[in-house]
Amino acid sequence: MPKPDAPTTASDVPAADRFRRWVFARHAHPVSAWSRWATTPLLVLPLWTRDWRHAVPVAVWMAVNPVVTPPVRGDRTFATRAILGEEQWMADPKQDPGSSGLNAVGSVGLAAAALGAWTKRPVPTALGLAWSMTVTMLSWRRYAELYDRRAAKRG
Repeated sequence: MPKPDAPTTASDVPAADRFRRWVFARHAHPVSAWSRWATTPLLVLPLWTRDWRHAVPVAVWMAVNPVVTPPVRGDRTFATRAILGEEQWMADPKQDPGSSGLNAVGSVGLAAAALGAWTKRPVPTALGLAWSMTVTMLSWRRYAELYDRRAAKRG
């Protein structure tokens, strides 16, 4: 029996939750997940070139990437489980507080890459990007494990 305040029909689900579900159903497609990860270095391009016209296509790419693929049909791939686990974590970050810390550590790497790009120093830029992208993989592993635990409880 549902809780009295729990949604009972799709129309009872808040619009923000429906939108998040729509986005993540597509972003969980491995093409979306891996291509977004692989293009992380584009984030520092406008800083390196100091040409803010580069920021527009990068921002457009980051905005459309999660929704240009079709909804995922299964959850067998690592990337799919990771992204679905990320969605699960976003809905309730308290279920894995370590992911919050890991995300902060990854952000430090991206900030270092941004600073390296701004000062046009290739080694700090590359190291910061490598750090950020590696920590993203560690986060994905945690998210996939989170997803797998919930799936095991359901199944």
